[in-house]
Amino acid sequence: MAEQSIRALVVDDERLARKDLTNMLNEIPGIEPVGEAEDVPSALSAIKELNPDIVFLDIQMPGQTGFDLVEQVDFPGKIIFVTAYDEYALRAFEINAMDYLMKPVNIERLKKSVERLQEEPTVTQKSFAPLNYSDRLFTTIGTKMQFLKIETILLITSDGDYTHVHTNDGKKGLVTKTMKEWEERLPEKYFARVHRNSIINTEYIDEIEKWFNYSYRVKLKSIKEPVVISRRYAKKLKDIFG
Repeated sequence: MAEQSIRALVVDDERLARKDLTNMLNEIPGIEPVGEAEDVPSALSAIKELNPDIVFLDIQMPGQTGFDLVEQVDFPGKIIFVTAYDEYALRAFEINAMDYLMKPVNIERLKKSVERLQEEPTVTQKSFAPLNYSDRLFTTIGTKMQFLKIETILLITSDGDYTHVHTNDGKKGLVTKTMKEWEERLPEKYFARVHRNSIINTEYIDEIEKWFNYSYRVKLKSIKEPVVISRRYAKKLKDIFG
């Protein structure tokens, strides 16, 4: 039995750009363009109706941008951004290691993107770029791809190979990232690992108190339960505060 083709939706406000990309996709085995959309509202409708596996998403569109679509849609599939060399967009790609296409789209580059989609998910990820406090991380939270503002993170807790992220608006979500990746990427000026299961944003510390066995507890703004600081990490936290 032949493998099922990847169903693709093309979102771009320029009709010719949509047609060109759709025509190129038709030439590539294993992927099938199932629809087009010209703006965020029509894209939302198309995603709901067509249930694509991947969206080729233009960033700069009149009214609402491609980033606005990502923040509104509950889409479990993958997204490849399409950009005309925007500095903000390039920074987003850099920090998230997301695939993207530069305009005008080149068919050879497009083929490589499709090949990546067809690869096994067990392929080892490459190292990621460090995060700035002002960055927005494009990641999976629960079942939804969305932007996470680094400065809104209060607490990160371990859950096996995943982590729970607590934000300053009271939300909590499971993220497909390990504690090791967070520790390596988050800016040390603001974030500190205080336990093998916890990373905190030091900007939100309310109080630190002594606890059992030479450990401490830290109370964070908007977090009900105190977070234990193990003896192993207590010295590191003291160094941060001089």
